[in-house]
Amino acid sequence: MPSDITGTEVIQEDKATGTRSFKFLKGPVFANVILADEINRTPPKTQASLLEAMQEHQVTAGGEKHTLDPPFFVLATQNPIEQEGTYPLPEAQLDRFMFDIRVDYPAEDEELMIMQRTTAEQEADMTPVLSGNEILDLQRLVRKVPIAEPIIRYAMRLTRMTRASTPEAPDYIKDWVSWGAGPRATQYLVLGGKARALLQGRFFVNTEDIRAVAHPVLRHRIVTTFSAEAEGVTSDSIVSRLMEDVDAEDRAGLKERLPDAVPEA
Repeated sequence: MPSDITGTEVIQEDKATGTRSFKFLKGPVFANVILADEINRTPPKTQASLLEAMQEHQVTAGGEKHTLDPPFFVLATQNPIEQEGTYPLPEAQLDRFMFDIRVDYPAEDEELMIMQRTTAEQEADMTPVLSGNEILDLQRLVRKVPIAEPIIRYAMRLTRMTRASTPEAPDYIKDWVSWGAGPRATQYLVLGGKARALLQGRFFVNTEDIRAVAHPVLRHRIVTTFSAEAEGVTSDSIVSRLMEDVDAEDRAGLKERLPDAVPEA
């Protein structure tokens, strides 16, 4: 039930006075890091219990708002195989997740490591890496990374071209996409690009940073049509083709702006 995630109100009696009052008992969502394992096994109303927490960082119960302590981070896994007893996440819920990361089978060396660690008697030795305040400092640092307007427009073009109703959308988008990415996609492209730039040791964002995060940001925000599914076209392939088209347009525009080479005497 949603209350199993967010928390519930219970009646408590004051033994001294005999009066009764409601008290809110916080659920597991009141933590810094939440892992929702196989989230598509929960019914839609339980999935929706995370909407307010992920967007507003608060929980409303009994008409009262309860603020979540920062940092707040939600990870979720989905079972991609079984259909029985699963409930696909609605688009509004998917849009709250910054990245959709596809996890394939492990490589041979990785699988060997898994076997060695999980089939022997071994105690986990965990060492804290970052404190909550240090994570908040890093999040603020990411937002301070400068980004030029042309790079923002590059991210906007990728997002806007996924919408069949926009004039810049290619013809194949109108055939293959029933619903494109919203403005939140561009926000996450920019923030993801800033974070990647820092990880690469740079204090500026370039188009390669945007391209690197384009698939995980856009793949779950593009709803394909029946014809696309029949032709085997996926959201990943659409994003790849869009990036190729945008880069081709940029190269063509640069060639037009450059003056012709001066012939040698």
